[in-house]
Amino acid sequence: MTYYVEQAVRDLGVKIVFAEVEGFDNQTDSPAWDGRRSERLAKLVDRWTGKDLHEDPVLEGFHILHDHAHIRRKHNVPAPVTLIKLLVKRGDAPYINKVVDIYNMVSMETRLALGAHDLDHVEGDVTLRITDGSERYVPLGESQPIPVAAGEYSYCDDSNEVLCRLEVRQVNKTATTPKTTRAFFIVQGNDATSESYVADAAQRLVEEITRYAGGSGRVVIPQMK
Repeated sequence: MTYYVEQAVRDLGVKIVFAEVEGFDNQTDSPAWDGRRSERLAKLVDRWTGKDLHEDPVLEGFHILHDHAHIRRKHNVPAPVTLIKLLVKRGDAPYINKVVDIYNMVSMETRLALGAHDLDHVEGDVTLRITDGSERYVPLGESQPIPVAAGEYSYCDDSNEVLCRLEVRQVNKTATTPKTTRAFFIVQGNDATSESYVADAAQRLVEEITRYAGGSGRVVIPQMK
């Protein structure tokens, strides 16, 4: 599978690196991960409690990115902002499955937007591109397609289906489950992050997933389209 990014998306300020991990175990508990999880979440709570997230250049960078794309801030909260706000409010992060838990941790620690997609449900290649409004989009938690606005940047496969809208919401089609054994991962930054920072985070993600869930992985730099 090949990963592409349109120049128009790069021009908005999106920094994007992908990762692939295959052969991981997303069902078996990992005592090593469980032990590290609590310690790392506690540090994150200390780091973000009482802080104005708009003062952080990377988190605010996603809002600025939305401004550049003429996307309303109010109803399009970037994924890392949502995660950190939930963490501070609850004192814990929502647990969905092990792989999601790991990438959520890396997202909160790096402040980048991360997402995982089951490779067995991707059709063809993946392109980060500007939508034209013809795409099919069934976000997580919905049973029917929702109209897609033209002019947004989204991750789409060759069937013209949105896999992730902006860095805000993923979809049912490629959602990872405990039975997922292979996935591709989005690691996205903005104008406040360097290319190397995003690539380093992608490598770190691969290392953490393979350490705690097994398998093998690689970092993938997308081709221009």
